Amino acid sequence: MRKSKLFKLTLLFLSLVMVMSGCGFPGLSSDSKDTVRIAAQNTTEQQIMAAMLQQLIEHYSNLHTTVISNLGSGTVSFNAQKRGDADLTAIRYNGTDFQTVLNESGVTDPAKVDQTVRKEFKSKYHMTYFPSYGFADTYQFMVTQKFAKEHNLNTVSDLKKVAPSMKVGIDQIWMNRKGDGYAGFKKDYGFSFGRVYPMQIGLVYNALASGKMDAVLGYSTDGRIASYNLKLLKDNLNYFPPYNASVVVNDSALKRHPQLKGILNRLNGKISVTTMQHLNYQVDNNLQEPAVVAKQFLQKHNYFERSDD
Repeated sequence: MRKSKLFKLTLLFLSLVMVMSGCGFPGLSSDSKDTVRIAAQNTTEQQIMAAMLQQLIEHYSNLHTTVISNLGSGTVSFNAQKRGDADLTAIRYNGTDFQTVLNESGVTDPAKVDQTVRKEFKSKYHMTYFPSYGFADTYQFMVTQKFAKEHNLNTVSDLKKVAPSMKVGIDQIWMNRKGDGYAGFKKDYGFSFGRVYPMQIGLVYNALASGKMDAVLGYSTDGRIASYNLKLLKDNLNYFPPYNASVVVNDSALKRHPQLKGILNRLNGKISVTTMQHLNYQVDNNLQEPAVVAKQFLQKHNYFERSDD
């Protein structure tokens, strides 16, 4: 009887150990020193770029990869890298890191923001910011083509004449965001909107296209811009800092796998805003899998023709 009880307790203990060992980030399933762990947020372009990096790394090296998917924010992915739970993040945006990680503000010059982020990430966190992929996913005010034509709108400043009567859909985060949020916008541009409606970012595009909003604040690379043929308004006062997109890698991972540097550099400057919009469109509008879209891009641009550097 005591042996049977002891056996049951042993089984219970082993089960708990197995459950606890399985806890962690989705995709974090390998302890192999030859496995590169890629962190990615839960946006379409993050998933596409994570798949693209995964396929490049496995094609040009003998390394294995795993993707830690659907992380909720840049802060979560940053902390995963900082703790060593991830070796790199598929996309980091220098303007976001400038404000949220480094707690800097008051600088909108792209060169200064980029220089500061690269220097501080290297010295404080031992992470290397690679050159930009070539696109920036920036906050962007947009209207329908019809609304722009009716009111002769080309820049954000042009909104001032109609702003008091406008209904504007905005990203929930932007309403109270420090640095480049709504409060700072009203101060810099000198006007506010009649009514603002904080909503999930994925809903703003349809709300605009269906006439429920007069303007919305979305993201410059979103594929739905093309789907709905929306008009992007130029941020003529450069209120929003640059959000250039780059892969960021822990220096420890680069030391452990020196071949990563050459592989990841293959995408430097290769993906424009228009290209990223198109890739996002393939997933969001045409319902293709991010990994499929990533593979099609790499094949089209001959990344798989040779396996040597």
